[in-house]
Amino acid sequence: MKRYPSFDPPEYVAWQPDAALLQEYRARLEADPARAGVVASLDEEGRLALYRGMLRNRLHDQALKRWVRQGVISKAWLGTGEEATTIGAVHALRPGQDIVAPMIRNAGACHEFGLPVADMLRGYLATADSPNGGRDGHVGAPWLGVLAPISPVGEMVPVVAGVALAFRSRREPRVALTWVGDGTTRSGLFHEGLSFAAAQRLPAIFILQNNQVALGTRLDQYQRGDFRDWPGLYGIPGAWADGNNVLDVYAATKLAADRLRESPEEGPYLLVVDTFRMGGHATHDEAEARATFPPELFLRWGARDPIGLYEEYLVGAGVPRERLEQVEAAAVAEVEEGVERALASRQSAAPRPADAEYPGVSAGARQPGLAPRLAGRSFSA
Repeated sequence: MKRYPSFDPPEYVAWQPDAALLQEYRARLEADPARAGVVASLDEEGRLALYRGMLRNRLHDQALKRWVRQGVISKAWLGTGEEATTIGAVHALRPGQDIVAPMIRNAGACHEFGLPVADMLRGYLATADSPNGGRDGHVGAPWLGVLAPISPVGEMVPVVAGVALAFRSRREPRVALTWVGDGTTRSGLFHEGLSFAAAQRLPAIFILQNNQVALGTRLDQYQRGDFRDWPGLYGIPGAWADGNNVLDVYAATKLAADRLRESPEEGPYLLVVDTFRMGGHATHDEAEARATFPPELFLRWGARDPIGLYEEYLVGAGVPRERLEQVEAAAVAEVEEGVERALASRQSAAPRPADAEYPGVSAGARQPGLAPRLAGRSFSA
């Protein structure tokens, strides 16, 4: 993909494919026969859909970063470098059937489940026609099966456990999925929710997204041992996947989801992935991130750019570069159109003070712009 010196981390701007890393990428996909079978079953369109999703994800984040630089918004929480962990997992689910509960950095789950990029950006602008009616910067779309994030980390774990409990009680072959960061594992709600899901054997997938840092605290300052051992601590099935390899995440998640649909009582499932955020906790503290970690770590993970590696993998698998360029051009056009539409809403759809008296998403049904989307729909439908 095109690199943007103003928005990409320097390691991405200077990115070049590394033959050893590409071999490692391919070898990872061949190491597990079951995952290899899932990957082999993807046709070219399915593989390009993963590529398109990661492009959308990064371009959405770059649009937010541009707005911060321009003074349109004060800050944004980005997932640069973690796109494979989000997009691979979401594509393993069934939109319209399964429920996904992204953290704010897993925003790509929203557009991959059908929420227009313009609506995602409107959420940051707090316009009256945003999915949340301008009440909250956390964006979701319950009518599409996407639950909005909750600020206190770990809170979505018991929520997703509750959703999965409803699926099991109704004997519905559906799966609920959420992500948690490595820092979230220090919250009581994470352990309570996961313990409840384990005891109740619920059809939920929890992705432990180890990005090496909790706010400004390095992993080695608060974690001892290996997260890969954690499924056994709860007595539940689990696995590890390369969080920068979109096909590995996709295959691991799909195997887990298919297993839970077939045998819900085997859940929940804990998937541990290793990745790295190529920025700070938010756009305001990127310098702090550079001070927290040695330059070598950024170089190491920068060389593992999930989009760059996947591009080279696809080319090696016979996809013409011209085809990838076409996909990228379409993604760029889609996001830029979303930016323009969102900015237009900033001028024409200011939040209505009267709406403040109606708390919660349910109030959206009172708003003309949201009523058609919410009417007759719910995340449990």
